[in-house]
Amino acid sequence: MQLKEKEYYNEITNIIESVEINSRVRQLQDNGEKLQAYWNIGRLIVEAQGGKRASYGDDLIKKWSYMLSSKYGNKYGKTNLKNMRQFYVLFPKSRTLCDKLLWSHYRYLLPIKNENERNYYINQVILNNLSVRELRNEIKNKAFNRLSYADKENIKIINNKDYNLTIEDMIKDPILIKTNKEINKLNEKALHKYIIEMLEHKFLELGTGFTLAGHEYKINVEGHSYRLDLLFFNVKLNCYVVVELKIKSVQYKDIEQVVFYTKLVDKYVKENSNNKTIGVIIVREYDTFMIKYTTSRDIIMTTYKMLKN
Repeated sequence: MQLKEKEYYNEITNIIESVEINSRVRQLQDNGEKLQAYWNIGRLIVEAQGGKRASYGDDLIKKWSYMLSSKYGNKYGKTNLKNMRQFYVLFPKSRTLCDKLLWSHYRYLLPIKNENERNYYINQVILNNLSVRELRNEIKNKAFNRLSYADKENIKIINNKDYNLTIEDMIKDPILIKTNKEINKLNEKALHKYIIEMLEHKFLELGTGFTLAGHEYKINVEGHSYRLDLLFFNVKLNCYVVVELKIKSVQYKDIEQVVFYTKLVDKYVKENSNNKTIGVIIVREYDTFMIKYTTSRDIIMTTYKMLKN
């Protein structure tokens, strides 16, 4: 082994021994320390290879993985060393790493080439405390591609001190509803009820920070009774969100209805400290004319899609 290469290898072994010894001392190893160690190993591999774009490297990783895995176990094998190298390449500034994500989270993010897409999923883990399995499902279901807002070009990893979400940042299009039922055999009323029940348990599909306030939420006003399909409260937006499902194309009267419901909630349900109520209309298919001429910032429209489990 050449002198320069040996120096890099020795530095990597020092990092590994430090993190492995500490993991034995503590029952639960500090995740931030592990991420920092893997990031530094990736940095040293890149430097030993002569830079990010150097062609020399696979032989080096193969050799080092054999030596390190023999000494410290399979987690320092060839695949993981390549992952650590990619970890450093994608996140060249260690201060951008978030210790709310485990190494297992990051491993699923490494193949994503689009930085905005990666940052979106990192934010979802931070905001929703996603498990590794939940993150994998979000990626599999292409949640980023289904965002209903237009700007996907400037997504930054959130800074909780100054990050402000909007409803447009949250709602996906389409919202995916997985089912084992034969949907075609359900009549309109049964289908509506079934989808509403599914949506009750799909907070993550709806967005970040939703908590259910009520299903068929009832508001009584001056002898009249009104039932809202779903009423949520969003803790991130500090407001109520009226959700109405339309299993056919949306009509103008449907939008008027949701506007009316948001006004009812504003007057009879929300507290003075809450922000203005938002309406979300979930439809089977868009009517672009209706969207263009009848919706406002307070009314969001998206579609749903039924998938067979």
